[in-house]
Amino acid sequence: MIGVVLAGGASRRMGIDKATVELAGRPLIAWVVDALEAVCPRVVISGNDWEGRQRLDDHPDYEGPVAGLAAALELGDDVLLVGVDQPWVRGETLAALADRSGTAVPIADGVAQVTCARYARTLDLGQGDGSLQSVAKNAGLVERETWSTWGEDGRSWFSVDRPEDLATGLERFGLPQPPM
Repeated sequence: MIGVVLAGGASRRMGIDKATVELAGRPLIAWVVDALEAVCPRVVISGNDWEGRQRLDDHPDYEGPVAGLAAALELGDDVLLVGVDQPWVRGETLAALADRSGTAVPIADGVAQVTCARYARTLDLGQGDGSLQSVAKNAGLVERETWSTWGEDGRSWFSVDRPEDLATGLERFGLPQPPM
């Protein structure tokens, strides 16, 4: 299993690179890398450079987040994918996703949480409209009844898309916790 931080994109709503935004004195990317490292022996960064880690360039045949996932799947292993803007991701949730077989995408409030999910190396990305949401339609969806038994309350897929989301996340969940 390879941990992949999805760190590309323009960060238009944030106004600056989300990876560098600080939360409790640490960049968002550090929180996500730590959580993935607690579960995956190898962690790579898709679409960005950070502290000398392996950078994965987007796959040229795809666009957006799917291009990062496609490049990661070409590494030949299953992928645990987390967005750089999800600093509250829990190691326990990632471990539970890693323990599942095939592609496993949590669903919350009717929305597939595609940037905190497990993708099987055999996944066919050619189906759908080219978005991660369309990829999830062919995935094993993990319903609230299951993910809540992991101790998950939705914090793992809370995204920091705008500056005010930092305050909202802190109010709802407190500081991100160190990995398991």
